[in-house]
Amino acid sequence: MRRRKAPVREVMPDPIYGNKVITKFINSLMYDGKKSVATEIMYGALKVAETKAGDKKGIEVFTEAIDNVKPIMEVKSRRVGGATYQVPVEVRPARQQALAIRWIISFARKRSERTMIEKLAGELLDAANSKGASFKKKEDTYKMAEANKAFAHYRW
Repeated sequence: MRRRKAPVREVMPDPIYGNKVITKFINSLMYDGKKSVATEIMYGALKVAETKAGDKKGIEVFTEAIDNVKPIMEVKSRRVGGATYQVPVEVRPARQQALAIRWIISFARKRSERTMIEKLAGELLDAANSKGASFKKKEDTYKMAEANKAFAHYRW
């Protein structure tokens, strides 16, 4: 039995844009507590994305990318009488955001550009334009949920 729900910690809005999502993104991007490095990468990527996007601001590219990658449905494993079913469930808003951030960062790290700033900017631009690996991950997650609609009655 689980004790109690962990309290939701509020994050401070970031100093430049006053956006809490950017702060969460920077925190997810950070390695070994090196927040200043993560911050430099993030703001650098937003600048690069802004120059490549042309007419759009960096923050617009970022919010669009996050919105495009947020999953609506996902599958959860559920054991029923010895068999494991992939049951489609809707994704809570907080989890949607967390997954979008995680996917964008992980796929940016796997890209082939030289610096992390370029990798992240490329992934953000791709996600904002509804293409790229992180957007594909969202699509695949949704397809999986659609394919397993037959097991929706196992929802709990």
